[in-house]
Amino acid sequence: MIQLLKDRGITDDRVLSAMAKVERHLFVPEPFTNRAYEDSALPIGKGQTISQPYTVAFMTQALGVGKEGRVLEVGTGSGYQTAVLGEMGAHVFSIERDLDLLATARKRLDRMGYRVATKGGDGTIGWNEFAPFDGIIVTAGAPTIPEPLTKQLADGGKLVIPVGDLDIQSLIVCTRRGDLFDQEKVVGFKFVPLIGKMGWR
Repeated sequence: MIQLLKDRGITDDRVLSAMAKVERHLFVPEPFTNRAYEDSALPIGKGQTISQPYTVAFMTQALGVGKEGRVLEVGTGSGYQTAVLGEMGAHVFSIERDLDLLATARKRLDRMGYRVATKGGDGTIGWNEFAPFDGIIVTAGAPTIPEPLTKQLADGGKLVIPVGDLDIQSLIVCTRRGDLFDQEKVVGFKFVPLIGKMGWR
């Protein structure tokens, strides 16, 4: 899997090292453990998926958060992306709207020794109590960039979010420069819908 990521252009050694250490098969349901290291998204229940390894690596590399950086993750899901960020030394604050998925992910992360802050709720409005964040990563596709998330981004921080329709999205990397936001776009990603007040209803 790591060689595949390198072949597809992932160059950040910290990302590659973290993904080599976090065992992906522990985050997928038992019927899919034999496929855990394929470069594909897999179902985790409740209509949600664990993103393909390349997508996780690409988004994490684009986020560019250093050790001790504060990261807001919108969509805990299985907890895999959360664990990768934790392995890299980030202080992770993760929100998940499905309480069953959150409970399972929280137990898994605790068992593996990752100390992250989690809560159930609408991730599209962020977590203002702990803002500003050095990085915000959204693991579901939004119709537009939620304004509350840009407001909770630290100056110089990056928001990585898929934006588009329900079929295909572009990955937007949004960097805050004071009151301005620079945007880069990478096309051709597919995520489950981001549900919430500032997402899909």
